[in-house]
Amino acid sequence: MSYTSPVYGVIAVPIEKIEPNTYNPNSVAPPELKLLYDSIREDGYTMPIVCYHDKERDVYVIVDGFHRYRIMLDHADIYEREGGMLPVSVIDKPLDHRMASTIRHNRARGSHDVDLMSNIVKELHDIGRSDKWISQHLGMDSDEILRLKQITGLAALFKEVDFGSAWIPMDEEPDSSREPLTLDDLDEDILIQEFIGEEF
Repeated sequence: MSYTSPVYGVIAVPIEKIEPNTYNPNSVAPPELKLLYDSIREDGYTMPIVCYHDKERDVYVIVDGFHRYRIMLDHADIYEREGGMLPVSVIDKPLDHRMASTIRHNRARGSHDVDLMSNIVKELHDIGRSDKWISQHLGMDSDEILRLKQITGLAALFKEVDFGSAWIPMDEEPDSSREPLTLDDLDEDILIQEFIGEEF
Protein backbone atom coordinates (compact mmCIF):
# COMPACT_ATOMS: atom_id res chain seq x y z
CA MET A 1 0.00 0.00 0.00
CA SER A 2 1.46 3.35 -1.02
CA TYR A 3 1.50 6.35 1.27
CA THR A 4 1.30 9.98 0.15
CA SER A 5 2.52 12.63 2.58
CA PRO A 6 0.10 15.48 3.29
CA VAL A 7 2.53 18.03 1.86
CA TYR A 8 1.72 16.77 -1.65
CA GLY A 9 -1.86 17.91 -1.24
CA VAL A 10 -1.34 21.54 -0.20
CA ILE A 11 -4.44 23.69 -0.65
CA ALA A 12 -5.04 27.44 -0.42
CA VAL A 13 -7.43 28.27 2.44
CA PRO A 14 -8.89 31.70 3.33
CA ILE A 15 -7.37 32.77 6.63
CA GLU A 16 -10.88 33.46 7.96
CA LYS A 17 -11.55 29.70 7.84
CA ILE A 18 -8.44 28.89 9.89
CA GLU A 19 -8.31 28.92 13.68
CA PRO A 20 -5.61 28.17 16.27
CA ASN A 21 -5.78 25.10 18.46
CA THR A 22 -6.16 25.61 22.21
CA TYR A 23 -3.12 23.63 23.34
CA ASN A 24 0.00 24.69 21.41
CA PRO A 25 2.87 25.18 23.92
CA ASN A 26 5.35 26.60 21.40
CA SER A 27 6.39 30.23 21.79
CA VAL A 28 8.52 32.50 19.66
CA ALA A 29 10.36 35.51 21.06
CA PRO A 30 9.74 38.92 19.40
CA PRO A 31 13.12 39.00 17.56
CA GLU A 32 12.45 35.58 16.00
CA LEU A 33 8.88 36.60 15.14
CA LYS A 34 10.27 39.69 13.37
CA LEU A 35 12.70 37.43 11.51
CA LEU A 36 9.81 35.18 10.47
CA TYR A 37 7.96 38.21 9.12
CA ASP A 38 11.07 39.29 7.19
CA SER A 39 11.44 35.77 5.80
CA ILE A 40 7.81 35.60 4.62
CA ARG A 41 8.01 39.13 3.21
CA GLU A 42 11.18 38.37 1.23
CA ASP A 43 10.69 34.71 0.30
CA GLY A 44 6.94 34.17 0.54
CA TYR A 45 5.37 31.20 2.29
CA THR A 46 7.77 28.35 1.59
CA MET A 47 6.14 25.90 4.01
CA PRO A 48 2.43 25.22 4.45
CA ILE A 49 0.77 25.25 7.82
CA VAL A 50 -0.61 21.92 9.03
CA CYS A 51 -4.31 21.75 9.87
CA TYR A 52 -7.10 19.39 10.75
CA HIS A 53 -10.31 20.00 8.79
CA ASP A 54 -13.32 20.13 11.11
CA LYS A 55 -15.94 19.18 8.54
CA GLU A 56 -18.94 19.94 10.77
CA ARG A 57 -17.93 23.58 11.18
CA ASP A 58 -15.94 23.76 7.92
CA VAL A 59 -12.92 25.29 9.65
CA TYR A 60 -9.26 24.33 9.61
CA VAL A 61 -7.73 23.92 13.07
CA ILE A 62 -3.98 24.54 13.22
CA VAL A 63 -1.78 21.63 14.24
CA ASP A 64 1.50 23.32 13.29
CA GLY A 65 2.26 26.75 11.87
CA PHE A 66 0.50 29.14 14.24
CA HIS A 67 3.21 31.80 13.92
CA ARG A 68 3.09 31.71 10.10
CA TYR A 69 -0.67 32.17 10.45
CA ARG A 70 -0.15 35.00 12.91
CA ILE A 71 2.16 36.85 10.52
CA MET A 72 -0.66 37.12 8.00
CA LEU A 73 -3.10 38.23 10.71
CA ASP A 74 -0.75 40.92 12.01
CA HIS A 75 0.66 42.28 8.75
CA ALA A 76 -1.67 43.78 6.17
CA ASP A 77 1.05 43.76 3.50
CA ILE A 78 1.36 39.98 3.74
CA TYR A 79 -2.42 39.52 3.81
CA GLU A 80 -2.89 41.65 0.70
CA ARG A 81 -0.02 40.09 -1.23
CA GLU A 82 -1.31 36.57 -0.53
CA GLY A 83 -4.94 37.47 -1.15
CA GLY A 84 -5.79 36.38 2.40
CA MET A 85 -5.00 32.75 1.53
CA LEU A 86 -2.68 30.45 3.46
CA PRO A 87 -1.10 27.26 2.11
CA VAL A 88 -2.42 24.33 4.17
CA SER A 89 -1.60 20.65 4.30
CA VAL A 90 -4.35 18.65 5.97
CA ILE A 91 -3.96 15.74 8.38
CA ASP A 92 -6.93 13.67 9.49
CA LYS A 93 -6.23 12.48 13.03
CA PRO A 94 -8.14 12.39 16.33
CA LEU A 95 -7.38 15.07 18.92
CA ASP A 96 -4.83 13.13 20.97
CA HIS A 97 -2.77 12.32 17.87
CA ARG A 98 -3.03 15.94 16.67
CA MET A 99 -1.69 17.09 20.04
CA ALA A 100 1.18 14.63 19.70
CA SER A 101 1.85 15.90 16.16
CA THR A 102 2.01 19.49 17.42
CA ILE A 103 4.53 18.54 20.10
CA ARG A 104 6.70 16.59 17.66
CA HIS A 105 6.77 19.54 15.26
CA ASN A 106 7.60 21.97 18.07
CA ARG A 107 10.26 19.90 19.82
CA ALA A 108 12.20 19.65 16.60
CA ARG A 109 12.69 23.40 16.36
CA GLY A 110 11.00 25.58 18.97
CA SER A 111 10.70 26.35 22.65
CA HIS A 112 7.90 25.31 24.95
CA ASP A 113 5.74 27.10 27.45
CA VAL A 114 6.03 24.75 30.42
CA ASP A 115 2.55 25.53 31.79
CA LEU A 116 0.95 24.75 28.44
CA MET A 117 2.99 21.56 28.14
CA SER A 118 1.77 20.45 31.55
CA ASN A 119 -1.80 21.20 30.44
CA ILE A 120 -1.32 18.96 27.42
CA VAL A 121 -0.14 16.13 29.65
CA LYS A 122 -3.23 16.70 31.82
CA GLU A 123 -5.57 16.72 28.80
CA LEU A 124 -4.04 13.52 27.42
CA HIS A 125 -4.35 11.95 30.86
CA ASP A 126 -7.99 13.07 31.08
CA ILE A 127 -8.85 11.31 27.80
CA GLY A 128 -7.24 8.11 29.03
CA ARG A 129 -3.71 8.18 27.64
CA SER A 130 -1.12 6.47 29.82
CA ASP A 131 2.35 7.74 30.70
CA LYS A 132 3.72 5.09 28.33
CA TRP A 133 1.61 6.44 25.46
CA ILE A 134 2.64 10.02 26.22
CA SER A 135 6.29 9.00 26.36
CA GLN A 136 6.08 7.13 23.09
CA HIS A 137 4.18 9.76 21.11
CA LEU A 138 5.59 12.98 22.59
CA GLY A 139 9.22 11.90 22.95
CA MET A 140 9.34 12.48 26.72
CA ASP A 141 11.04 10.36 29.34
CA SER A 142 9.26 9.41 32.56
CA ASP A 143 11.05 12.11 34.61
CA GLU A 144 9.88 14.87 32.26
CA ILE A 145 6.31 13.58 32.38
CA LEU A 146 6.47 13.47 36.19
CA ARG A 147 7.77 17.08 36.36
CA LEU A 148 4.97 18.28 34.08
CA LYS A 149 2.41 16.47 36.23
CA GLN A 150 3.85 18.13 39.33
CA ILE A 151 3.22 21.56 37.80
CA THR A 152 -0.50 20.86 37.40
CA GLY A 153 -0.81 20.06 41.11
CA LEU A 154 -3.49 17.46 40.45
CA ALA A 155 -3.30 14.30 42.52
CA ALA A 156 -5.20 12.24 39.96
CA LEU A 157 -2.28 12.50 37.55
CA PHE A 158 -0.15 10.38 39.88
CA LYS A 159 -2.32 7.26 39.72
CA GLU A 160 0.39 5.40 37.77
CA VAL A 161 3.09 6.18 40.36
CA ASP A 162 3.99 3.49 42.90
CA PHE A 163 4.08 4.89 46.43
CA GLY A 164 6.22 3.38 49.17
CA SER A 165 5.34 3.05 52.82
CA ALA A 166 5.36 6.08 55.08
CA TRP A 167 8.39 6.87 57.29
CA ILE A 168 8.85 4.49 60.23
CA PRO A 169 10.62 5.67 63.45
CA MET A 170 14.01 4.05 64.14
CA ASP A 171 12.86 2.41 67.39
CA GLU A 172 9.99 0.59 65.71
CA GLU A 173 10.28 -2.58 63.70
CA PRO A 174 8.74 -2.44 60.21
CA ASP A 175 5.33 -4.07 60.01
CA SER A 176 5.64 -6.56 57.17
CA SER A 177 1.87 -7.03 57.07
CA ARG A 178 1.33 -3.34 56.33
CA GLU A 179 0.11 -2.60 52.81
CA PRO A 180 1.85 0.18 50.83
CA LEU A 181 -0.01 3.47 50.74
CA THR A 182 -2.29 4.07 47.80
CA LEU A 183 -3.63 7.25 46.26
CA ASP A 184 -6.85 6.82 48.25
CA ASP A 185 -4.86 6.98 51.51
CA LEU A 186 -3.53 10.45 50.81
CA ASP A 187 -5.35 13.70 50.47
CA GLU A 188 -4.40 15.93 47.55
CA ASP A 189 -2.44 18.48 49.61
CA ILE A 190 -0.19 15.82 51.16
CA LEU A 191 0.36 14.18 47.79
CA ILE A 192 1.38 17.43 46.12
CA GLN A 193 3.78 18.27 48.96
CA GLU A 194 5.28 14.79 48.73
CA PHE A 195 6.05 15.10 45.04
CA ILE A 196 6.66 18.80 44.59
CA GLY A 197 8.60 19.55 47.77
CA GLU A 198 10.33 22.86 48.39
CA GLU A 199 11.81 23.28 44.91
CA PHE A 200 8.54 24.07 43.22
